[in-house]
Amino acid sequence: MLEAFWISTGIVALAEIGDKTQLLALVLAAKYRKPVPIILGILVATLLNHAVAGYFGAWLAATIGEQMLKWILGVSFIAMAGWMLIPDKLDDEEERPARFGVFLTTLIAFFIVEIGDKTQVATVFLAAKYVDVVAVVAGTTVGMMVANVPAVLLGEVAAKKLPMRLVHSVVAIVFLMLGLVILLN
Repeated sequence: MLEAFWISTGIVALAEIGDKTQLLALVLAAKYRKPVPIILGILVATLLNHAVAGYFGAWLAATIGEQMLKWILGVSFIAMAGWMLIPDKLDDEEERPARFGVFLTTLIAFFIVEIGDKTQVATVFLAAKYVDVVAVVAGTTVGMMVANVPAVLLGEVAAKKLPMRLVHSVVAIVFLMLGLVILLN
């Protein structure tokens, strides 16, 4: 359980740096300047989104045979390594007022932007690997918060000082190693 939690936390925290949801956190922080509802919106959206992804991953592990799951997970982690090397950018959106308030706007935006994102896909794979959905979802949620709370609180200053290419390369190596370990065991 602890292994699933800590690996999930670390992978998602690193994968989230420079990700489009982190860019969204920066945009929301700059636009609304209300960190508490933004942080709470990120937390609730992540819990909901990653719970769905975690249960899907556990279902996948229970449905597919062990040998097939090993190959799917191994190849998927290697593919995630390559995906980490592709930089994210936030798609341009029309300016809309926060008609639902800052919390609900953040929750909806984060939930939608996280669908199909690297960290959601990683949550599916991690839940399939560890089958401990609670530990994985808790870990991936903590990882999201570790990466996004400073983005909300410190804004663009922190984002510009992080060596994104290096961080993404380290995460890509971690995913590659996990994929190879899974395939070789």
